[in-house]
Amino acid sequence: MDLRSVLGSLLLCLMLCGICAGFAPENCTKVMRLRDVISVLGNMAMLRNPAVSSASPHNISWYDSETGREIRNQTGRTLVLGDSLWFLSLTQEDDGEYVSVVKTPTKCYRKAVRLVVEPSVIEGCARPKKYPQTLTNGVTDFLVCPLRNHIKKLDSYNIAASIRWYKVSNVTPGTGHSFSKGCDLIEDGTGRFAYRERWKLYITAVEAQDRGTYTCSLTFTLGGVTGFMSDTVAASLLEDYSFVPQVHLPANEVIRAEMGSSFTKKCQVFVPCVGKPDANVFWLVREKLILNTHPSHDVYTTDLRSWSQDEPHKGVWLERSIIFPKLREEDFGTNHTCRTFSSRLSTEGYFTLLPKDPDIVIPIGLLFGSVTVLSIFSIIVYYLFKVDIALWFRRTCPFVYADKDLDGKLYDAYVAYPPPCSRGFSEEVETFALNMLPHVLEKTCGYKLFIASRDCLPGQAVVDSVEENMQASRRLLLIYTASTFISKRHSSSTSSNNNNNITSKNNNGSSDPQSREAYPDTRQQLECVLAMHRALLEGSLKVILVELEEITAAQLALFPESVRHLRKKQGAVCWWKNRRRRQRWRTCVGGGEEEEERGLDSQLAPPLSPSFRFWKEVRYHMPVRGKRAAYPEKTALLDI
Repeated sequence: MDLRSVLGSLLLCLMLCGICAGFAPENCTKVMRLRDVISVLGNMAMLRNPAVSSASPHNISWYDSETGREIRNQTGRTLVLGDSLWFLSLTQEDDGEYVSVVKTPTKCYRKAVRLVVEPSVIEGCARPKKYPQTLTNGVTDFLVCPLRNHIKKLDSYNIAASIRWYKVSNVTPGTGHSFSKGCDLIEDGTGRFAYRERWKLYITAVEAQDRGTYTCSLTFTLGGVTGFMSDTVAASLLEDYSFVPQVHLPANEVIRAEMGSSFTKKCQVFVPCVGKPDANVFWLVREKLILNTHPSHDVYTTDLRSWSQDEPHKGVWLERSIIFPKLREEDFGTNHTCRTFSSRLSTEGYFTLLPKDPDIVIPIGLLFGSVTVLSIFSIIVYYLFKVDIALWFRRTCPFVYADKDLDGKLYDAYVAYPPPCSRGFSEEVETFALNMLPHVLEKTCGYKLFIASRDCLPGQAVVDSVEENMQASRRLLLIYTASTFISKRHSSSTSSNNNNNITSKNNNGSSDPQSREAYPDTRQQLECVLAMHRALLEGSLKVILVELEEITAAQLALFPESVRHLRKKQGAVCWWKNRRRRQRWRTCVGGGEEEEERGLDSQLAPPLSPSFRFWKEVRYHMPVRGKRAAYPEKTALLDI
């Protein structure tokens, strides 16, 4: 150690003792040395003492350790600004050691820093001290200016500063700006270079020629002096690289799970890299790092798993799962974070667990299915047994129906059938209309019928009788056979046996007795016309079609259009079905289609029981014999 250094140290100690004379010795710390600051002649330099927070009350003083002289603001030379001492234009005399003393109400801090002033630059614009950094070959990478802390400090004082980057070369640049001989200016936004974030130089698709020495120069005005500061970066080239990790799972999502169930979630991270990825993956639960890998813990993780990928991007996938053997209440409503740790930048993704909503899909599905099955079953039962259901309800609950005896009608039904000497008349038809029908409906069931052949007064006009008694009836039972509505002009085409019934006139122009069978009876024709008019046009009378014989399609085509329409609309109660050994339980419908041919068996004894299917269907269409009195103002009643 030379004599000069010894004397400098001695003077420093004496000076510090004088400075701290006003403070108790135990309250003043010993001298701490900071990192040396190296610069060159003509540059600006900054010495800084970050001893205390700027928010705390304090006072900073700077001293030359050799002379003990306090350094104050000197125009064009020095400037004390906050916790920093600025040299505005370095000279060789500024080389030396400086001490900063920070005084607070209770303590003082002393720190020493060495300022080294080099006489000149080397290699063009290169600074004496070089900061090593790396560039990755073949990808976009960047260099960081070592003066970034100076830029932040100037920004805090609202002092504008501009930065420029230079590339040191071994040849003199042919054109453009140069810091000095052998130093090329890198313009912002030219070629593959761009200035970003003020202190970064981005290089797109790094090449082998990009390795070398770079200098960043900061120009600004301070204390009325415009100067600059420079630092140098030595950039080396790496063939292997590792970029910022990309967290793909979890994707900052909300997951619903059931309390008490086991739960597993993967963390998948892709690291764009060549070679070994510079990243690691960990799980954090409630900001606590989970390192357990044994299933005996309440929450644990799996070992890190990795695999390489070449397409579409080259890199490595990292995967680590977190496992909850049994979800507890404290596991819900908080973020579970997968965090990557990398020298470039740490990234993370998280998921949040919420209690699972009650599963109502299955109960709703069962309920809907049950209702559907029950509805289908009810519809099938109704169509198969609607007659029996309706008759049972009428018998059980007659009080819900109005008493029909109070509606002004005299008869429950007007019975119309082919009378003697008309087409379609037969003893079987007459027996059915005069004997069987009254026996079941009147004697057994209590209905009141009007049968013209039985109840019409002698000498009463036919038109008046039909009109009056039909108006006094609630229903009309229209009994017919296959030949009831077939007129004379169709007789030759319906049956060859009818040829003998062709009308022949005698000499005085009158018809023989056989000719009367060729035309419908006047009463029969009038009953049919009035019935169809009241049923189809007025809607004041409900007609019940009673079909005694099976009607073929050819025969049905000869029926009046009104009868065909009514038969197709509401069907008919078919007596002929009950005369077969194989009885069927449905009401025949219209439409003109031929039914299957079925062999006829021998005739059975006429069923006279009201419980027989045919009579049930007739009773179903007959008016309801209710017990409740009807009122002038009444609402619609149940009509089954």
